[in-house]
Amino acid sequence: MEDPEWLVWARELQAIAQTGLTFTHDKYDLERYQRLRAIAVAMMASGSGATVERISALFEQDLGYPTPKVGVRGAVFRDQRILLVREISDGLWTLPGGWCDVNQSPRECVEREILEESGFRARAVKLAAVWDNHRQRQAGSHPYTIYKLFFICELTGGEASPSIETSAVEFFALDKLPELSPGRVTPEQIGRMYEHWRNQELMTEFD
Repeated sequence: MEDPEWLVWARELQAIAQTGLTFTHDKYDLERYQRLRAIAVAMMASGSGATVERISALFEQDLGYPTPKVGVRGAVFRDQRILLVREISDGLWTLPGGWCDVNQSPRECVEREILEESGFRARAVKLAAVWDNHRQRQAGSHPYTIYKLFFICELTGGEASPSIETSAVEFFALDKLPELSPGRVTPEQIGRMYEHWRNQELMTEFD
């Protein structure tokens, strides 16, 4: 699903405003960039149905030059099946993963997310893909551009144990996938993870 034009425009306006607020020293330019940010906030709030206050607070969290958000997803296999977790937030399934944390490498982040969300321990062995949510046409109206790092991971131990974010943990065959959380992962992406797992010599994919 392609992002609506208002969302693309609002993101870009916000990025321009944030860049200007970061680097300008002219008080009149500061006023102009603040007004530009207010327009971006209003567009985002109107299009998403969220409040102006909530969107404004999200934008104000970012400081410095605006860059994409970075997240990770881990593909763990057992007996030809892939590990998925069911999100409490929407009741749908996804690869375990989440945002990258400060002071942790991407590898540390994906291994931590797998353990926290599923109860299984795993070791990242290959970076299979770096995908842009927008170019992958993933559903959702997130205010940020997002890069997701998909890792092939080796199961090393643990047992199924849902978390405060997940309500179920199971392994699924590729032809029997449950309903997926569209903003988090797509059937096509899981299909590519199977290919990378079966053929470790495949090159990392990227947009």
